[in-house]
Amino acid sequence: MVASSERRPAATGAPIASGDALVLEGVTRAFGALKAIDDVSFAVAAGERRAILGANGAGKTTLFNAITGDFPPTSGRVTFFGEDVTALPPHEHIRRGLRRTYQASLLFRNLSVRDNLFLAVRGTGHGRFSFGRPAAGDGSQVSTRRLLAHIRLDHLGDTLVNELSHGQQRQLEIGMALAGAPRLILFDEPAAGLSPAERRELVTLLDGLPRHIGYVIIEHDLEIALRVVERVTVMHNGRVLKHGTPAEIEGDPEVQAIYLGKH
Repeated sequence: MVASSERRPAATGAPIASGDALVLEGVTRAFGALKAIDDVSFAVAAGERRAILGANGAGKTTLFNAITGDFPPTSGRVTFFGEDVTALPPHEHIRRGLRRTYQASLLFRNLSVRDNLFLAVRGTGHGRFSFGRPAAGDGSQVSTRRLLAHIRLDHLGDTLVNELSHGQQRQLEIGMALAGAPRLILFDEPAAGLSPAERRELVTLLDGLPRHIGYVIIEHDLEIALRVVERVTVMHNGRVLKHGTPAEIEGDPEVQAIYLGKH
């Protein structure tokens, strides 16, 4: 079921509508006989902020993996700013401005916060294969300092990652995803395991992201997810169930039944 206000993507082979950051057309990912996601189609506009909701096993993370090339679709098409990226490996998605975070933290735990950010910045730049440490005024060092301030961890720049709280590690992951001028970020359950105070900090951080950077967020915490997005897509059993605004989805009886385990 799709809300009437949701624009459907064009059929495969047809021109992509202008202003689309991400378009999924009939995306399916099968593992043997099991279809983890099945015929998923929708479009995310440039700068849009969208949530993907659904109970455990709905196919949300598999969808992210199909988008980023971690586990490419077995059928269907993924288009990123008008370019077919369906078969590209993850590093090529990164080069085109697509970023993601993962449920399990992928950080260099024995390095400092600053060094993690620096590596993320350097990894997206032209000097990523250089082994020399740049001077303080180098662009990558300047970008690292800006990211530290933006994610509100500048006071912890020299702290080792394994000494951070779980919430601070999540903040750092967002900062690393912001390295190198991303155009769209996929956040996979960024609020998982956070305390109430850390969740408030996460909302502030997401709200404060530059408006030209769109994002798609998977989140079990409805209170967070519905506060930081403009559109919502609900998945169930590997398929899209419906789309809507946060207000429409929050009051939808079918969505409530899924989250209460009655569907």
